[in-house]
Amino acid sequence: MSILHVGLDVGSTTVKLVVLNSSYELLYGSYRRHYSDIKSSVREVVLDAYKNFKNDRITMMVTGSGGLAVTKWLDIPFIQEVVASTRSIQHLIPDTDVAIELGGEDAKITYLGRALEQRMNSICAGGTGAFIDQMASLLETDAEGLNELAKGHKTIYPIASRCGVFAKTDVQALINQGASKEDISASVLQSVVNQTISNLACGRPIKGRVAFLGGPLHFLSELRNRFIETLDLEEDDIIYPENSQLYVAIGAAISSAEEKLISYEKLKDLLDKDGSGERVEIRRLRPLFNNREEYEEFKARHHKQRIETKDPANYNGKAYLGIDAGSTTTKAVLISEDKEVLYTYYGNNKGKPLDQAILILKDIYKKMPHIPITYSCVTGYGEEFIKAGLKIDVGEVETLAHYKGASHFQKDVDFILDIGGQDMKSMKIVDGVIDDILLNEACSSGCGSFIETFAKSVNMTVEEFLAEGLFAKNPVDLGSRCTVFMNSKVKQAQKEGATIGDIAAGLSYSVIKNALQKVIKARDPKSLGKKIVVQGGTFYGDAILRSFELISDREAIRPNLSGLMGALGAAIIAKERCKGRESTILKAHQLESFSYKTTQGRCGKCGNNCLLTINRFSDGNSFITGNRCERGSGINLVEDKLPNLFDYKYKRAFAYKPLALKEAPRGAVGIPRVLNIYENYPFWHTFFTELGFRVELSTESSRSVYESGLSSIPSETACYPAKISHGHIMDLIQKGVKFIFYPSVFYEEKEDPRADNHLNCPVVAGYPEVIKNNIQEIQDKNILFLNPFITLDNKKSLGKELYKALSSFNISYKEIRVALDKAWDEMQNYKADIRAEGEKVVRYLEDNDLQGIVLSGRPYHIDPAINHGIPSLITSLGMAVLTEDSIDHLGEPKRPLRVLDQWTYHSRLYRAADFVSKHKNLELVQLNSFGCGLDAVTTDQVQEILQSRGKIYTQLRIDEISNLGAAKIRIRSLKAALDEKEGGPAKERQIYGERILFTKEDRKRHTILMPQMAPIHFRLLEGLFRDYGYDLVVLEEVQEDAVDEGLKYVNNDACYPSIIVIGQFIAALKSGKYDPNNTSLLISQTGGMCRASNYVGFLRKALKESGFSNVPVISVSAQGIEKNPGFTISYGLLKRGIMAVLLGDLLMRVSLRVRPYEKIKNSTNMLLDQWIEELRGNLRNMTYKNFLQYARNIVKSFDEIEILDIQKPKVGIVGEILLKYHPMANNQLVKVLEAEGAEVVVGDIADFLLYCVYNAEFKSKHLGKGAVGSLVSEIGIKYIEHFRKPIREILSMSKRFNPPLTIKELGQLAEKLISLGNQSGEGWLLTAEMMELIENGAENIVCVQPFGCLPNHITGKGMIKPIREIYPNANIVPIDYDPGASEVNQLNRLKLMLSRAEVNLVGKGRREESSLAK
Repeated sequence: MSILHVGLDVGSTTVKLVVLNSSYELLYGSYRRHYSDIKSSVREVVLDAYKNFKNDRITMMVTGSGGLAVTKWLDIPFIQEVVASTRSIQHLIPDTDVAIELGGEDAKITYLGRALEQRMNSICAGGTGAFIDQMASLLETDAEGLNELAKGHKTIYPIASRCGVFAKTDVQALINQGASKEDISASVLQSVVNQTISNLACGRPIKGRVAFLGGPLHFLSELRNRFIETLDLEEDDIIYPENSQLYVAIGAAISSAEEKLISYEKLKDLLDKDGSGERVEIRRLRPLFNNREEYEEFKARHHKQRIETKDPANYNGKAYLGIDAGSTTTKAVLISEDKEVLYTYYGNNKGKPLDQAILILKDIYKKMPHIPITYSCVTGYGEEFIKAGLKIDVGEVETLAHYKGASHFQKDVDFILDIGGQDMKSMKIVDGVIDDILLNEACSSGCGSFIETFAKSVNMTVEEFLAEGLFAKNPVDLGSRCTVFMNSKVKQAQKEGATIGDIAAGLSYSVIKNALQKVIKARDPKSLGKKIVVQGGTFYGDAILRSFELISDREAIRPNLSGLMGALGAAIIAKERCKGRESTILKAHQLESFSYKTTQGRCGKCGNNCLLTINRFSDGNSFITGNRCERGSGINLVEDKLPNLFDYKYKRAFAYKPLALKEAPRGAVGIPRVLNIYENYPFWHTFFTELGFRVELSTESSRSVYESGLSSIPSETACYPAKISHGHIMDLIQKGVKFIFYPSVFYEEKEDPRADNHLNCPVVAGYPEVIKNNIQEIQDKNILFLNPFITLDNKKSLGKELYKALSSFNISYKEIRVALDKAWDEMQNYKADIRAEGEKVVRYLEDNDLQGIVLSGRPYHIDPAINHGIPSLITSLGMAVLTEDSIDHLGEPKRPLRVLDQWTYHSRLYRAADFVSKHKNLELVQLNSFGCGLDAVTTDQVQEILQSRGKIYTQLRIDEISNLGAAKIRIRSLKAALDEKEGGPAKERQIYGERILFTKEDRKRHTILMPQMAPIHFRLLEGLFRDYGYDLVVLEEVQEDAVDEGLKYVNNDACYPSIIVIGQFIAALKSGKYDPNNTSLLISQTGGMCRASNYVGFLRKALKESGFSNVPVISVSAQGIEKNPGFTISYGLLKRGIMAVLLGDLLMRVSLRVRPYEKIKNSTNMLLDQWIEELRGNLRNMTYKNFLQYARNIVKSFDEIEILDIQKPKVGIVGEILLKYHPMANNQLVKVLEAEGAEVVVGDIADFLLYCVYNAEFKSKHLGKGAVGSLVSEIGIKYIEHFRKPIREILSMSKRFNPPLTIKELGQLAEKLISLGNQSGEGWLLTAEMMELIENGAENIVCVQPFGCLPNHITGKGMIKPIREIYPNANIVPIDYDPGASEVNQLNRLKLMLSRAEVNLVGKGRREESSLAK
């Protein structure tokens, strides 16, 4: 009887089982899809192998994202999948340098060699096997079919791989433009390659011998070829081993060799064990219908909503045709003179919208030869293509068509919600006119195709899937996040015993939550209106309609032709616009000979050189797409073009002529065309030219510029304008530039004296640090890269900093001053020119009664590669384009604004919105880069300013993909709404009242609620504030409903901590525990660059919208941003507050150090609770002497706890402050790590307080902020150190504990890598803490951040590569937190980090032993 090794890999979409002999040769391998039924699939593969190995003894390990649940079920050891994969690589293909492995929902890169590095995708599963499956279904094929199609490609198009749902929009646009399936298939695979490289390489190049592993790379030869071509690999560099799809399972089998033996028979018996004893992570919701009676009543009510039809056989009049070519379906309606329906069609367009429209026309002509089509109208995604091909009379934007359809059905409709395949629209109607239009952003989570994808994954049709949900007993709460976030939640729910019906019902709820919370942002169902019409194919599902009625608490009207409302509206528009004209639509005989051919070509008429798709029709006409302007279409533009200030500003900013090299005594300086350079280029060009440099500007942005910098981008969730800057630096390097200047501008010029501050955004200010530390070529080619932290608001300070920065060029201070004066004047001239041009355009619009759009964004949005030609699109629709800074000086919003007006670029948006709101010829459209966290603040504020005077707010979200379909719909919808709306701006209505103060009277009777952050510290502070006369209550728990309330009332692009904090407050006020008339809320405000300073603004908005606008908000800040007469911090409270924080830090430090080793379980926590209670009772009267005695006694007592003599890996936690300390927010991270066998180390809260105080010194020295700040900083640090220094001494003398560094020592550590000018959020402290941890033996670090956290792009993820260069054993895992993030995914990433920590610990032990031996 031989011993065999079994590996079971339970992935997100497949199950793999391998059996190896003692020489690790494969005896058996199985690979199959589990269709989300993991248990049955595991049972099948184990039993299948049992036939061959029933008499053998085995060792076994389980791996994969679904493996944790199987480990609990079968009681078989688990190994993290990247570790298993590495094991098989090292054993079977040891000469591999880099392994790329793609799975169903995860992607991994392993760098082998001297410093092993393993990386895995975080919460996004764009660019994996599931993504390829989704894209294949759009092309009516499967993954293998897509691979076959890709073999015949000729052209690669850019497709967003970041997210399956975004990509669908791009693929659909290509389909509707007539691109070939072969080209689209290859483009999908290329997007997977780009996603993998940009998300996982994160600054480390993929070089040497590369192995391709995992199912997708095994089965899809074209995907491998796209990687090979992109990475430019030679034949000898490609490793494609046999059975590469089984490598993770093989690694698990090899690793199991050290595990205990069992018989295969025993394994078979284990299958019968019940595996349902799992902790339930996913919340349940109320059933859609409690019983059959409820459902029958619902059906009867909705059966009444029917549209009149007429039998065409009995009709002989005029007929009007409407076609709605949607993203995934094509719909048609033919109506009579009396608007009765004669004919309908609804079907999937299978990626060929024009072919489908031809079939519909032929069908009408065949069935109704006696009824001529009098007039026709087409709407939807495929509108232009079909209009051109079939000579349809009218094209109209789909929003207007949907409104016409709904109002025909319900005359006084006041709210329309339409959910289609990939888009979601809502319209508010006031007095019969569209008053407000909202469309989903590029993200279409919660649309029809989203449900279709899920239905397919469980082998069901959409109808069958949704029907399962109607009577499900326990619908699962899947949140309202994106498809991919939900996939892992669905898997978790299934492990907890959820049925397909529970999931279908849960998804129905999610679709509606997404619509109401993220698109419409409806806080109160009453705001939706009284006569609500729901339409779109998605609402054919009773489960979706029922969810809408339950969540909105409103009865809705669903027409029986719900999916045909766009087509019905188009038919009505055709009737309205006919006015006796003759239709040009192709007749039956013309259709017989109609055909078209699609080819590709390049425009070549400007630098963009757009890739065109040319559709030539058999009648000699053509339809061209892909061009960003009219030139590629062969249309000659009229000379009298409408003003386009984007174009003017771009040319004005970069029209400067550099010196020739021979005229430049100091050589060349490279300046990248990125971020803040779009604001300040006139300044820098003039400055360096005056000093005798030739200014070498990087080339204009393009897709190839972006791709050239992909591999050095450290954070995949940074905004596109930041990511493309890597390519601009590469361009300068390739041009041979040896000196690059890219300054970190902290403060811009203060343009509005009433603004609260004049900062730059964290990314704009800090990104040069990311560039310097992540682009390897800067070091390799010995390039001088200067990025001084400077202010543009203080000439003297700026002169000093530039003099220091340029010291290596021996430039005198006098030369600097002269150049600076000239640059300053030129900057003012530039700004004055932009403003003069803005005023000129406004006069032109007034004189000619034309419409203008203020396309507002940031300075860098004038980059044509970032705005993707949206300005030209607007002028082509007959409207002029202005920039926000061309007219912002004419606006003066009422202050104080609801938000803290802290950023210069954004301050312009508020002033521009104010001016637009008062001007009848102007509208505002806001550009918003995907991933821009600050716009969570600005978009709501701009919307409020516009809506206060009845203006429509339109937002366009843009990223690296240039599909303008959604942008065009939005702008045309705005135009259509304006055409129907008459009259100028409305009378101003106040949206927010005066700020409610916390008075001295309130202090006597109000309970003050404070959100939890750090449990030990806040228990002490709560007691202290009570001792000083404040009835303070810390909100301990974060319940599920708190996150729901946060999502309901906070912009969903805001960061997770703000959603938690504000959700906690609203949930508490709604709970009934507190009297809203006698309650106040306390929240801190830092006043820096980070958007955390705007939590106060978020909170006030949430209070108003939830009906608690009378509740005072107490903002606590060092700068005293807001004053409240009833809240003051006395010297005594401040002093003891410092003591409380320092003793809290001490308790946290010593308990974390001891707990993992305690001999008597729970002895640490019992001692900890005793100390907290004792301190709470004694803080009020604590003297300095008592304080020191307590510190000594605490350390002594924890030194005396009995502990085990073992070693565990130390794991540090760093990151965003709330996530770092709050157990509920970080999913009990400390508990999880300790349960996994680690000792956790967390830095002190005092470090953050000291960091905030210390920052003033840098501002004083380098940013012109005066000596007072520096003096206050010095005094503050000395005062806190007076208490902290003795604690450090006590810790130094203890047996077990290490003292923390001083804040200045931390600053010195950080300065090895970055400037102390990085002061956004946790700023440079985050980098310093990682370095301190590593130097103190905690090489393993979890960096926690909210999804899309801006400061973390710079000082967190942005510093991982340089930290690893200094400390090769650094084992850092960044983990994103978000309301939709799955704990399973987080745990998987933690296990990967811990497995490496174990290896490092063993290695360290061996190194120590060998040094002792020496």
